Amino acid sequence: MSYATEYQRSLTQPEQFWADQADLIPWFKKPTSILANLPDGTHRWFADGELNTAYIALDYQIEQGRGDQTALIYDSPVSNTKKRFTYTELRDQVAQFAGVLTNLGVGKGDGVIIYMPMVPEAGIAMLACARVGAVHSVVFGGFAPHELAIRIDDAKPKVVLTASCGLEFTKVIEYKPLVDQAMLEATHKPEHVVVLQRPQAQAQLQAGRDLDWYEQFNAANPVGCTPVKSTDPLYIMYTSGTTGKPKGIVRDNGGHAVALHYALRNIYNMQAGDVWMGCSDVGWVVGHSFIMYGPLMGGCTTVFFEGKPVRTPDAGTFWRMVQEYGVNGMFAAPTAFRAIRKEDPEGKLFRQYDVSSLKHIFVAGEKLDSPTYHWLHEIAQKPVYDHWWQTETGWPVTAPATALGATDIRVGSTNRAVAGYDVQVLDPMGTQLGANTTGGIAIKLPLPPGCAQTLWNDHERYLSSYLGEYPGYYHTGDGGYIDENGFVYIMGRTDDVINVSGHRLSTGEMEELVAKHPAVAECAVIGVHEALKGQVPVGLILLKDGADIEHKALERELVAMIREQIGAIACFNRAIVVDRLPKTRSGKILRAVLRKIANGETYATPSTIDDESILPEITEKMVQEGLVFESSPEEA
Repeated sequence: MSYATEYQRSLTQPEQFWADQADLIPWFKKPTSILANLPDGTHRWFADGELNTAYIALDYQIEQGRGDQTALIYDSPVSNTKKRFTYTELRDQVAQFAGVLTNLGVGKGDGVIIYMPMVPEAGIAMLACARVGAVHSVVFGGFAPHELAIRIDDAKPKVVLTASCGLEFTKVIEYKPLVDQAMLEATHKPEHVVVLQRPQAQAQLQAGRDLDWYEQFNAANPVGCTPVKSTDPLYIMYTSGTTGKPKGIVRDNGGHAVALHYALRNIYNMQAGDVWMGCSDVGWVVGHSFIMYGPLMGGCTTVFFEGKPVRTPDAGTFWRMVQEYGVNGMFAAPTAFRAIRKEDPEGKLFRQYDVSSLKHIFVAGEKLDSPTYHWLHEIAQKPVYDHWWQTETGWPVTAPATALGATDIRVGSTNRAVAGYDVQVLDPMGTQLGANTTGGIAIKLPLPPGCAQTLWNDHERYLSSYLGEYPGYYHTGDGGYIDENGFVYIMGRTDDVINVSGHRLSTGEMEELVAKHPAVAECAVIGVHEALKGQVPVGLILLKDGADIEHKALERELVAMIREQIGAIACFNRAIVVDRLPKTRSGKILRAVLRKIANGETYATPSTIDDESILPEITEKMVQEGLVFESSPEEA
């Protein structure tokens, strides 16, 4: 079946389309209700079906004859550790740790917070929660105690699972003091903290409350899979909210399994036995969807990596793993490849490895600028696919259907809508716009399986945040356009559009142009308040290693590039070289924070920031450059 035929069928016959996809996964009780639309605009997929996610990921795969196949490869250059688990070994580990949870009184519907580094035990814990029907919430290891306390109070877990430390480059980050502080601050008090002791740091255990991971593991008996309803929650994934209170995205079991199986096969073209490498962390949605759950539910081997794309030990570490494990498909954020390009611009490290096993490279998480695309495609000589999705959707919204032969690439586009997603561009009144006209990106309801239908303990916030802007649509918060061939172009969050003398301009488009300069490794363009024009764009520039150019000369060249490509109307007259750009741990540049710094507005340090020390550093740089208002813009 062609992509076009399948896509149209998914929109005109959604129930039959997704019933067919549901037939491809094993249910304990096959659903008869495929789609139920509710009065508030939300909907339920496969509501009367029963299944277990851990069973699909492990036991079922063993029943299909994959027990001796490698399920998970752990590769940790930061701890100099490598380990492999077959499907049988991983199932046995998960079943026994599920016994630990059972012994601690954790059962169906109970909450568990997992605050761990990228070690196999983190993935085992996720699957063990799924096995007993508990609802896990992974909080990125190293998050500040206050942020962890907020999540403890919201999720109300019975148990917190953690490790003594995480590792970054040469740094050891002790987790237990952070957990202890969060437990003191939280109003809700989990009954136990289970601690995985790592050799790099030994945690002090509090008598009565704290338990040693492997002492509990060795005393437990393995348990089987608890059937859960399709609509029962599998996990909560917290994402930053504009109010400061994080939003707990709820992922169901049934729709999630069906959607991930569809994406794995049709988007990524991964078949049972293939080796997949998702270069992310289980603290993020990519780590859930395409490190732990998706690859295993599809019978693949998944690479579980503890490290960074650079300096562990060098910018060739991704390519070393591709060669060593025979990786067939990989997925990373653009920022990872920008970091690699910065340190290995000529691809010398890349050429040390044989990557012939690799079918293609996928990127998502932030806009893939064309210079990074061209560099990666040129050195790898593999298809490089940009695609787009969100924590809320849990799987791709726009992407190539590589298994259906839809492998066309338009540089700058995140490809066409995936089956099930009716993606449209709307004006502020909710009217659909024509081809090549920029507006708000929205998805016509119903959303396909796998997408969140509520927030944990805050359904009204879900309705107002996502369904309130455009009645009958899910509001993505992103802006962009769709061309005449259906290719979607995401230009950034809608608040990344600036108003210069009444003209609405995309900072994303300017970033794309700035990034083409041969000296530029990465950049952020933000809108700064200006009394006459309202806003003007300013570029913050990170240079490539070894780039030899005088900063003012670079500024002149960038100003000329923007003037030539967009016009004088853009009023792009400032480009400042900085040593670092503030990012989230998943690699997104914190543009909203940069805007607030430049405009003299107060801001809260995001819980997701990778390194807090950069904010005073970049604030000082902006002050030196005369960019920061001494007072609020209204008073200035």
